[in-house]
Order: sequence, then C-alpha cells, then structure tokens
Amino acid sequence: MTDQSYRFPRFFVTAPSPCPYLPGRTERKVFAELKGDDAQAMAEALGRIGFRRSQNVVYRPSCDGCQACVSVRVPTARFVPGRSQRKLLARHADLEVHACEPWATDEQWQLLRQYLAVRHPGGGMAAMDVHDFADMIEQSPVDTVVVEYREPGEDGKLGRLVGCCLTDKQSDGLSMIYSFYDPQSAERPGMGNFIILDHVVRAARAGMPHVYLGYWIEACDRMAYKAKFRPIEALIGGLWRDL
Repeated sequence: MTDQSYRFPRFFVTAPSPCPYLPGRTERKVFAELKGDDAQAMAEALGRIGFRRSQNVVYRPSCDGCQACVSVRVPTARFVPGRSQRKLLARHADLEVHACEPWATDEQWQLLRQYLAVRHPGGGMAAMDVHDFADMIEQSPVDTVVVEYREPGEDGKLGRLVGCCLTDKQSDGLSMIYSFYDPQSAERPGMGNFIILDHVVRAARAGMPHVYLGYWIEACDRMAYKAKFRPIEALIGGLWRDL
C-alpha cells in the first residue's frame, strides 16, 4: 500500500530569525521530515531542487525578498583542478582516507571543537555539546558516511585525525553535509579546500556525476571558496546552470 501522506510530505516554515551570513537581514527556512522507507529517494529528489539535509530533516531557505543563498554543485566529469588545486592535492596526497560508518567518536568531537573555536567562535554551532554532535553524525535516515582524513600511522595504528566530512551518498553523486578540520596546523594548510577536491576526484573516479557543496552566497566572504571549484553549477530559476 502506498503511503500518500509520505509521498507528499508536509512542509513547515520556521519563524524569522537573524541571518547568520548577511548582516541586517532575516532568514526563514522551509523544511520537511525524512522518515520511512522512501527517505533516501525523498532526500535525493529534494536535494536536486535545492534542499539540504540536517539529521532527519531537509530544509531550504525561504526568505522574504531575498534569494542570496544559491545551491551549487561540481560536475565531476568536467572539473579540472587549477594549478594551486593540483599543488594542494599533491601536498596532502600522503593522507589516509577512510569512509567510516556514521558513529560519533571523541576524536572527531575534539577536532570539531578546535575547528569551531577558531573558525566560527560566535556561530550557532559553538554551543553544541557532545550529545548534539552525536545527533548530527548518527541521526541519518539515508546512506551516510563519515570520511576521515588521517596522517600516516605507525605500527598498524591509526594516524592523527586532521579532517572529517559528513557525507551523504546519492545515486547522482555525493552531498557534503558538513566538514571540519584542524584549522591551525602549519603542516596541513588548505584542508577545507583539499577535502572538497578529494571528494570531487573520488566521485569522478567512481562515475558519480556531481558533488553537492550546499549554499553559496556571492556577498558573503565565508562562502567565496566554493566559487573556486570551476566549472560549478548553480540552481537558478529551477535549472542547474554554469555559474
């Protein structure tokens, strides 16, 4: 029997709140719950029209008079790394990459705390505790992995964890939900960009056509790095177009 109430999920809208990206503006989100046997298909379908996943919810900005948040993705077959990106790939080529089950560890939690303290000390995630972190990692109704980036280990032991990315595996590619890394390591500069590059390279090798990067905001300096991955497609007017 088909559950029509699930096939056509109920959408809700959040109350207006201060925009975390553009000062002086407010944001609202439209969201729906992911549940049931069709959660994966629903997440993918909504992802193609600009929704993002957070735990068991998918959301999209729905702000009055503002369309600054633009969904972007990298077409892996057409992506060619630039000179600086090739250097970055070579610099961190020694890292060991593991796609792990979505189970939160204390090592990941400590790395996230370092990252937030330096990069987003006043952000909404700064107040997270270890239980919030476990929920972020483990509450996923879709095919999710935690991609760990580690320095080479010795004597069969795992090396130092220097980067992580919570990643959803989709039929049309990878969706990077949230990445974090050691923000102060002099030996590992550019880890955020490297993690994206590594996802794009691996997706291309696996024949996956896209890597979804979330939202890009032209007027927000914190989002500028996403536009460096060319060509990049943006969801504009309901169609994916080259940015």
